[in-house]
Amino acid sequence: MLEQGNVIPAVTLKDADGVDFTLESYRGKPLVVYFYPKADTPGCTSEAKDFTALADAYAAAGVPVIGISKDKPAKLKKFAEKYGLTVILASDEPGDVCEAFGTWVEKSLYGRKYMGIERATFLIGADGTILRVWPKVKVKGHAQEVLAAVQAL
Repeated sequence: MLEQGNVIPAVTLKDADGVDFTLESYRGKPLVVYFYPKADTPGCTSEAKDFTALADAYAAAGVPVIGISKDKPAKLKKFAEKYGLTVILASDEPGDVCEAFGTWVEKSLYGRKYMGIERATFLIGADGTILRVWPKVKVKGHAQEVLAAVQAL
């Protein structure tokens, strides 16, 4: 997994409308990027709703929030509409971005091993350098904790 001090990789994602964009396009301002396993599941929904609830505070700090999963853009659009989400949802369907950030990991559930996205958040500086990493995120209170770090910049 990428660590504090690493420069983010040059990666391309699709937004919920299927339009390509890069994280590089956000250079010049801080950015929060969070990885979540699957849209419209309980933990991922709570996390997206928590970031959305604090969207005004993130905007006031001038920091966009992007949630990344391997879901198809159409599913992300439906997810955002269903819950009124205002954070940017991005599709990494091929998994290249998850691989580059180190969030595509082996997981275990009831003794069964499988590959999946580790819930993780990255606070990225205006120069593209990672300022802070939250690995293995627990959803409750997380969006508020990240906001506190953003406001401390």
